[in-house]
Amino acid sequence: MTLDTMQFRSNLGLFATGVAVIATEIDDQLHAMTANAVSSVSLDPMLVLFCPAKRARISELLPRIQGFSINFLRDEHQALSNYFAGGQRTGAAAPPFKFVAAGATPRLEGALASLICTPHQTFEGGDHWIVTARVTEIHQGIEPHRPLLFFKGQYRDMDRRHATRAPDLADNAEEAALMYYHL
Repeated sequence: MTLDTMQFRSNLGLFATGVAVIATEIDDQLHAMTANAVSSVSLDPMLVLFCPAKRARISELLPRIQGFSINFLRDEHQALSNYFAGGQRTGAAAPPFKFVAAGATPRLEGALASLICTPHQTFEGGDHWIVTARVTEIHQGIEPHRPLLFFKGQYRDMDRRHATRAPDLADNAEEAALMYYHL
């Protein structure tokens, strides 16, 4: 079987993700990008990662970034996602948004949640960088907590009528490891 990049992308699109805006300020200028390649890495220490394309404007700034925020978008933030992804039509007005200071780092006001981070390590990842970061501050937005989701190349929202509670294994790593091996 020959691997095909479009098939690979299509299959990855079957993994629903949230949508985030990564934001930093350098030389008094805001730099922000939309990302769905965001993940937790570790609880102790608290580490997360995001993966910008090497051709992304923010990638050339990585060596200069002292801190940044990862801002999880709400289901009504589709226009913001498009704007920070560079998908806005030429000449169209920017959607309303505001960044507020979280120390020396800009945080998107009204986000579902925000993580204030400092760079930890950056790794080569093919045509992307894998940027790990230490979380230094956490901000949770107000209710209702309805995330903007990305699935099969489209924005989606969450149907809360069919929720089932998952086990919380974060405090019991040994139990989680045992469950993993018994699946």
